[in-house]
Amino acid sequence: MSFNIALSGINAAQKDLDVTANNIANVNTFGFKESRAEFADVYATSIFSNGKTATGNGVKTAQVAQQFHQGSLLTTQNSLDMAIGGEGFFVTAEDPTTLTRNFTRAGAFNLNSENYVVNASGQFLQAYPVDSNGNPSSVSMAATRPLQISTSVGSPTQTDQVDMTFNLPSGGTEHDIGDFDPGNPDTYTSSTSVTTYDSLGEPHVAQTYFIKRTPDPVGPPVIAENSWDVVTYVDKKPVDIAGGTANVANASNPNTTIPTSARMVFGTDGELDPGTPVSPLPITTVALGSTNGADPTQTVTFNFNNPTQFGAAFEVSALSQNGSTVGKLTGIDIATDGLVKATFSNGSTVYMGKVAIAKFNNTQGLAQIGDTSWQATQNSGEPIAGEGNSGTFGKINSSNLEQSNVNLSTELVDLISAQRNFQANSRALEVNSTLQQTILQIR
Repeated sequence: MSFNIALSGINAAQKDLDVTANNIANVNTFGFKESRAEFADVYATSIFSNGKTATGNGVKTAQVAQQFHQGSLLTTQNSLDMAIGGEGFFVTAEDPTTLTRNFTRAGAFNLNSENYVVNASGQFLQAYPVDSNGNPSSVSMAATRPLQISTSVGSPTQTDQVDMTFNLPSGGTEHDIGDFDPGNPDTYTSSTSVTTYDSLGEPHVAQTYFIKRTPDPVGPPVIAENSWDVVTYVDKKPVDIAGGTANVANASNPNTTIPTSARMVFGTDGELDPGTPVSPLPITTVALGSTNGADPTQTVTFNFNNPTQFGAAFEVSALSQNGSTVGKLTGIDIATDGLVKATFSNGSTVYMGKVAIAKFNNTQGLAQIGDTSWQATQNSGEPIAGEGNSGTFGKINSSNLEQSNVNLSTELVDLISAQRNFQANSRALEVNSTLQQTILQIR
């Protein structure tokens, strides 16, 4: 019997050594969770045995329990590196079509040849599809899809709104609209320009000219005091303004076509007179984008926001437009809730998905499958799908990796303890063998 008892002790010490050695070997494995060998004594009795004198039958390995406490975080320079600060797991799959899901704490991800986000083992990171505002349509394991960073360039957006805020000089030089020539600065008072974009992303320069008019000296004024005409050219070509004043012949330069203009009239306080019927604001023009195959019906609305005429120099205090040209991917940003945002060189942003997070009622029931991954079992329960930075799922830290939670100092002490335990049981086995040999030599 003592042979078996000592042998069970040797087996237990070997198991302890194996577990400790595996922990030490994975001390630098990202997302690794250490294990702990747990033992139980073997004690067999029957109704006919004397329990007061029973000695026990040795030891057995009850289980090798995984320890899922948090590992320390390591900062990296890769935005696709992620670490979870909490109980959650990243969800991965062996290929884009399978419904089998694996779970991992190792967040060292990168892009494969098809721009899917994968780990070093080639497993595909799963995410929830999102709408244009970044909201997931469904939060469930069945809704997860492989996260793919779009390889296409940012789509262009045609301009349909231009916003301007400016001050026109009250002491500006007055001109006759009939003398206007965009190539001669002496025929207009002030000007500004903005780059607009057609439906194909081609840029077009829209130049806006402000001409202070000379008021009528006698009779009912057609041109009132503090009146300004606004003329717009796109790519140096005249553009008629919808609802503007009629075309006027160019007296000084008959080769110049003057488009229709809009008129602004200011009061004595320098503010725009809202009651002037000849002030069609905002101004709607037709952009000249049809020559390159772009949308020929594109319209651009020029919104003059609180224009003024004060005794100061001409100044544009705000100028913006809502179009954009073709863009290339310039960066990936992952928020604490897992929302993946792609930024393009044209200033546009696109939400690619939201990284899926899962947790379990019993994490120690998960089955290890290698490559720092686990699968759900009956003991662990079904995975509970969730989002980062909510509840106990944990916050996603981009440009970070979770290091192994192995405490090397503790493992080295356990290694010495397991070694001594192995030696002691070996000694017990040796002593038992000596006693048996002594008995056999009795004559």
